[in-house]
Formats: sequence, C-alpha cells, structure tokens
Amino acid sequence: MAAPGSCLSPLVALALLAAGFAGFRVTCGGGAAAVDPLAALGVLVACGALLLSRYLRWRSAGPAERRVCVVVLGDVGRSPRMQYHALSLGRHGYQVDLVGFLGTKPHDDVLNEDNIKITPITDVKGVQVGPRVVSYVTKVILQSFLILFTLMKTQRPSHILLQNPPGLPSMAVCWLLCVLRGGRLVVDWHNYGFTILALTHPETHPLVRLAKWYERFFGPLAAHHLCVTAAMKEDLQENWGIRATTLYDRPPSIFRETPLELRHQLFLRLAKTLPAFRGEEQGEEEQTAFTLRNPADLSVTWRTDRPALLVSSTSWTEDEDFSVLLKALEEYERCVREGRGLPALVCVITGKGPQKQYYKKLIDGLHFEHVEICTPWLEAEDYPTLLGSADLGVCLHRSSSGLDLPMKVVDMFGCCLPVCAINYNCLSELVKHEENGLVFRDSQELASQLQSLLSGFPRAEGRLEEFRRSLQTSRGQRWHENWTQTVLPLIAVTTPSP
Repeated sequence: MAAPGSCLSPLVALALLAAGFAGFRVTCGGGAAAVDPLAALGVLVACGALLLSRYLRWRSAGPAERRVCVVVLGDVGRSPRMQYHALSLGRHGYQVDLVGFLGTKPHDDVLNEDNIKITPITDVKGVQVGPRVVSYVTKVILQSFLILFTLMKTQRPSHILLQNPPGLPSMAVCWLLCVLRGGRLVVDWHNYGFTILALTHPETHPLVRLAKWYERFFGPLAAHHLCVTAAMKEDLQENWGIRATTLYDRPPSIFRETPLELRHQLFLRLAKTLPAFRGEEQGEEEQTAFTLRNPADLSVTWRTDRPALLVSSTSWTEDEDFSVLLKALEEYERCVREGRGLPALVCVITGKGPQKQYYKKLIDGLHFEHVEICTPWLEAEDYPTLLGSADLGVCLHRSSSGLDLPMKVVDMFGCCLPVCAINYNCLSELVKHEENGLVFRDSQELASQLQSLLSGFPRAEGRLEEFRRSLQTSRGQRWHENWTQTVLPLIAVTTPSP
C-alpha cells in the first residue's frame, strides 16, 4: 500500500478541489460575506469525502496483504476461470472473497477450500414499464448500489480481481472501492462487453456505443490487466493503451481421461434420465448403451456394438450457432443409413442459456434413427467425467470480438479428447489444424470430419485414436502451475502492506 499520506490522495484532491471551489464562491461574491448554496454544497462534499474515507479506513482496519476479492457479475458456478483464480489464490494462502450471483453450484473444490468465502450478490431487474432502455438504465443504477453495498461489507483486500465482461457497472464500482480503500484493481479481460451487445444490436445502437465508451474509459484506470490471448493483448495495447499480461486458460487437474469404472458409473447415473444411455436388459448384467459389468468378477468392459459419444457444451448464446451441428448430424444420419461403416451416435449438448428452448424445438423436429441428441445440465463434478468419457468433442464458439478462445476446448484437451472446432481469427492460438484437432468453416466440413474420424469406430488404429495419442503425449501445463508462474508474481509484488 502507498504511504499513509498518499493513501487518501484521490479523495484529498477531491476534497481540496471542492473546498477551493467553495472558497471561491464565498470570496468572489463582493461586499458582505453571504452563504452561497454552491459554496455550502462544496464544503459538504469536501467534508463528506473525507469522513467517508476515514470511516471506510476505520471499519476495514486489519491486515490486507493476504486478502483478494474476486468479483464476477454473473453466476459463480458458471464462471470457471474465476473459480480457478480463487482456488489458486486460496492454495497460496490468500484469503479470498468470491463475489457473484449464486445460481449454479460452484465446484466442490471451491466449496471445500477454507480460504475461500463466497459472498452472494442478488441479480436485480430494472423498471419493467416503459421503453427497454429505461429498464436497462435503472437496472445498472440499482446493481451499482448493490455491488457497492456488498463489497463494502467485505474486509479490505489488497486487490480486487474483476472479470470483464460483464463489466457494466462492476468495473466502475470496483475502481471506486479501490480508490476509497487503497487497493488495486486487476481486470481479467475475457472479451469485450460491447462486442457481445453488438450480436443483438447494431454497432450504432446507443447501448453498444455506451458500453464501448464505458470499457474504454474505465478499463485503463485499473492497476493491472490480464487477458486470454496474445491477439487480445495486442489489441488492448494498440487500441486501448492498456498493457496486459496474457494468461492462457489451462485445464485444472480435474480434467483428465476417465477410468472405465468411473465411466460406467456416470453412464448408469445418466441412464436414469436419458434413454440414450440405457442398455438392454439381459440377465444379471449391469449395462449401459456403452458398457457392461461382468457379474462373475465385477469387471467393466466396453460393448462391442457401442455408439460413439460426441460431446459439446454451450451457454446457448448468440455467439454459438448450433444449427451448424444439427445440419452436420442430418448428413451423418444419411450416411449411416447408406451403410458407410459409421457407428450410431449419441450427441450430448450440455449447458444452460437463453437460446436452449429454441434449439430444443429444432432438435425435437428431427427424426433420426441412428443419432440421438440429449441436452442435460450436469453437476460441476460430472462435467469433467463426461468429457473424459467421450470419443469426440465439437466446439461452435465464435468469438464476438475475434480475440478470445473457447475454454471448453481447453477442458477437452485436458481430457485428451479430440476436438472439431469452428474457425475464427485467433483460434490457431489453441487448435492446430491436423495437429491437435480439426477446424471447420461450415456444416458440410463438419459432417465430412465426423465421417472421417468415426469411420470404422471403435477400432484403435483410426484417425480419432491418432489425435487422442497426440494429445496424450503433448500435455502442457495445468492451470495452477501456469497461474503460479504468471499471476502470483503480479499479486505478490504489488500487494500493499496493512
């Protein structure tokens, strides 16, 4: 932390300016001194700013050098990168306040970490009458006060680590708290919020222009910046004047190949609600559509006639067009019917989001014999197990800015799961075509890749297994090791003293 005299410098400057303005109003009135309303307001602002700062310093007294507040204006359980930040901080002995919406259950590792305290924020709605912009503006105002009130209740941290997007209004509020409480704001740029708004509004729309101005104004005020790609680092430097550190997403240790016994147990659980996972009832054998247990020695083996398991995960938002996958599956179904040596296929699309019901209607309108599609929501502990049990992953994420990477592919690679991913600008920073996966542009290319990879399944000498073996031999760093090398020095070196 800065020296005591400089800790209050922003507020002291504000107070002096206000007091000076008040004095100017009194002395320049001419004649007998009179009470000027603006002068009185200036004095009140000056005194109020100083008193507020003193109060906040007093109520948050205590050691701050080992405390970080991690903020996400979204569902904590669906914000894996911020959960990983909190876990890494906690494992290095930092006390962590993880602040966000409580919708989906966070991962058990987060819940069981003694150094992490989850502080909920309530999602609010704006005025529900009148123009839509009125609802949006009132929501932002109410959310600002709610975030400010929630963060003021936490102990003083040395740093606030904020996810962006969404950064409106949390970026301004977190910056203000850092000014008032002497901490440092670190923004983790996952994307640009205004580009996400531009998916549903023209770029000239007032909300898009406001969001862009907001990010450009408040973004550079942060003390430090993280970003997810080299392309974003370059863009932030050239167009925003921001010097960022690239922290690539890396899979945590929970993402790994799943042993056959655990796959069987997962398939049995899923079979309770998903018919595609159910096996035929035959004697005393415990079986699924993929596996069976020998009642004699209780060993688990693969079924020789098992279908291939394809997995995709999504937030069901505008930046993922699942009609591409559905069209590819229609072509795949046609090829199976023609007897081209392709297996039946179970396609699991997991996730929650605003467009899920729209795509479920499209899926319900398809009439497949050899392809089954299911759209479950999985618990945080089951998702890595599913990825580690699958045969092929598909990613349809298109970056709204062309500068971020899909974390789902990172997780799939952690499980040594071969991936087909739709192409966009900086995807090559993660997926190397024909090296660790395949890249496609449209449904026709995806259909061709599905046929090529699954031809002759499940023999071990196919292209699918070649990609899997390549991923097994080229495993990179895990999240915690990467975080320790990249972020810990940034936090440790700039941690203020109490």
